[in-house]
Amino acid sequence: MAQRGQLICSPPSPLHHDPCTTLDESCPLLAHATPNNLESQAPSPPAKVHPTSTPLPKAQLVCLCLIRLVDPIAFTQIFPYVNEMMAHLHLTNDPSRVGFYSGLAESAFSVFSLFSIYQWARLSDVIGRRPVIFIGILGASLATLLFGLQRSLPGVLLVRCIGGFFSGNTAVIYSVLGEITDSTNQAIAFPIFGLAWPVGSIIGPLIGGAFSSPASSFPNLFSHDFFRTYPYFLPGCIASILSVIGAVFGYVFLEETLPSKRRGLPVSKSITEDHQEQKSAPYTFRMLISVPIIRALSLSGAGLSFTYTAFDVLFVLFCYSPIESGGLALSAVEIGFCLAIAGFISCAIQLFVTPILLARCDHVRVYNRCMGLWPYCFLALPLLNMVARIGLPIMDHQVREEALHLADVDRRVQGIVWCGIAALLALSRLGCLAFALSMILVKENAPTPESLGATNGLVLFAMCLTRSFCPAFASSLFASLASNNILCGNLWAVIMATIAYACSLLGSQIERGRELSTVSDDCGLSE
Repeated sequence: MAQRGQLICSPPSPLHHDPCTTLDESCPLLAHATPNNLESQAPSPPAKVHPTSTPLPKAQLVCLCLIRLVDPIAFTQIFPYVNEMMAHLHLTNDPSRVGFYSGLAESAFSVFSLFSIYQWARLSDVIGRRPVIFIGILGASLATLLFGLQRSLPGVLLVRCIGGFFSGNTAVIYSVLGEITDSTNQAIAFPIFGLAWPVGSIIGPLIGGAFSSPASSFPNLFSHDFFRTYPYFLPGCIASILSVIGAVFGYVFLEETLPSKRRGLPVSKSITEDHQEQKSAPYTFRMLISVPIIRALSLSGAGLSFTYTAFDVLFVLFCYSPIESGGLALSAVEIGFCLAIAGFISCAIQLFVTPILLARCDHVRVYNRCMGLWPYCFLALPLLNMVARIGLPIMDHQVREEALHLADVDRRVQGIVWCGIAALLALSRLGCLAFALSMILVKENAPTPESLGATNGLVLFAMCLTRSFCPAFASSLFASLASNNILCGNLWAVIMATIAYACSLLGSQIERGRELSTVSDDCGLSE
């Protein structure tokens, strides 16, 4: 332990391992000094040293955003038509069971992401970030191209498995962002980077909704029999071409950021100082999971991923299902429009809300508040269905089954439903801010710069673990409970809201993990 009278510096933060550079009244040495002694020893008071802001590498950030844009376009372009595609394959005659097969396709993607994401992240700590990123983009592009050519469930699952296997570049892209930023510029960089996913989430659904079944939508341009045989090929082809363009752009302009392999790229001060002070081997999986804050981030990230994935799956399935089965009976174009609305809302949040929260608020507390929004998102879904039921025309049962579409209800009710959809999507996008905050918390608490990729890989591994079974679970829950009479068929929403609340409680462990890590650092300094 430090003896009385020693100069004791505050423990270093995870980003800045820089000893105290200024003396203040909190130091014990100054506590024993009298004003006369101070005047004789220091005629002029020392100037305060303010941390200077690290210049933001704009070119690298723009390049990283464009590469990141590829992933959401390829991922979300299937959402507007995936349920329609499953019905087109004639897998079942029950419309309420279609969501089970679309959820199965999503689970196949996530399972193979689970098996590959940590390994890709570890590999990037060895061979560099660039090779892993480009392998992932090209592999995902191939899977996206092949998806629309499948005419059987095994083929759909195989292609989704290939896409999931090559999706491991997500953790690597997060690592690159962490290596080109620090605490002085991340309040600007992370919101800008965060725009990539919502922008891609606007473009992807619009591509999927507009270009699925082009032979019927644009008969003058796509009258060839090929587009009638494969009505879902064109949106995947467009998304694949965009992915290749992104890969070429990144190959030309993106620099390597791995500390051991970069060549003169300006990176964050904290990364540079850490690497100069301590060149240690990357942490192993077992070493990382033993760090309290990393373990807490992994568990909470798993809960966040489960909640977010379940909401996205249930929202699309809810919009597709007939009104009398608990949904809204929207078309593929209308579902794509809804997802595009979500993307626009996300852009607005990233531009006007996220910078303020990152600069002025405690990251852990904001993370927990965002997690607490998800239960309300699930409970709002059956409320929209109840409103839609009010506007249904009064008909006999036989005629009414042919009019179960939102477009057939009263126009005033339609307006209320669409306003409710916009409010619900805004609430869910606020909840999605937890992902950006999770990235920052991982970056701030990575044990060493050399382990940043592995740390991101571990947290994303936990996220993929829950995402691997969540789509099948959520869609099966909806299919089995939406048509019964328990809570007017809304028992599925109550169950999911309860699970979301339980997942939000995991966020409290992050604060506990941060306290344990701080105590550990204090003990290490005092020794």
